Amino acid sequence: MTDRHAQIQASYRQLGGMAGFYDGMITYTRPLGKLFNRAVWGFDAQTTAQWINGALSGVPEGFSGRLLEVPVGTGVITMPMYQNLPDAEITCLDYSPDMMNHARRRAEAMNIRNISFRQGDVGALPFPDGSFDIVLSLNGFHAFPDKEAAYRETFRVLKPGGTFCGCFYLEGGMAKTDRFVRRVFVPKHSFTPPFETKDSLAKRLRGMYSRVELETIHAEGIFRCVK
Repeated sequence: MTDRHAQIQASYRQLGGMAGFYDGMITYTRPLGKLFNRAVWGFDAQTTAQWINGALSGVPEGFSGRLLEVPVGTGVITMPMYQNLPDAEITCLDYSPDMMNHARRRAEAMNIRNISFRQGDVGALPFPDGSFDIVLSLNGFHAFPDKEAAYRETFRVLKPGGTFCGCFYLEGGMAKTDRFVRRVFVPKHSFTPPFETKDSLAKRLRGMYSRVELETIHAEGIFRCVK
């Protein structure tokens, strides 16, 4: 598999003017973002590349089926990958119109045509059962207020044999991250408890999916599941 982090960095540099603090932090490409990433998440360039490649590893190169990404956020991680999947049918959903507009502008700037955007709630997805071959969720479940509904809905819209994959924050992996989450992210309502631990997430996913791969990098959980 190609290094998707390298693709993301190249795209980020190309689109320079669209880059903000969040994007610079999550891709480890701007000085302030790098500092924040190291201080809060304990990530450096190598671990950032590791988690991005791991979180996207459930989407094979040359994928040509139907994919749902929820939430899409700004699209900084996924649009460079979608640019290389011209035969896929991609749907991106987010509750926040502002975040989704960033992703839409990024897709337009990268001339990605095989993509649609929907505003909606992961707890009540507006799609029939078994609609997608892949459901991808990057850094969403730690923010969703109704996590039980989110787990049910992402499972429901996935086809039998389909892949549920992505990443999110897990409690208990890194003490300084846990402290920052409790003191900053939770009061700002950007993270919503209760949070999964590695053990609780493994138990949950194995109770739902036929095959589960779960790894952690510091406080970040990376998962690939087959329905």
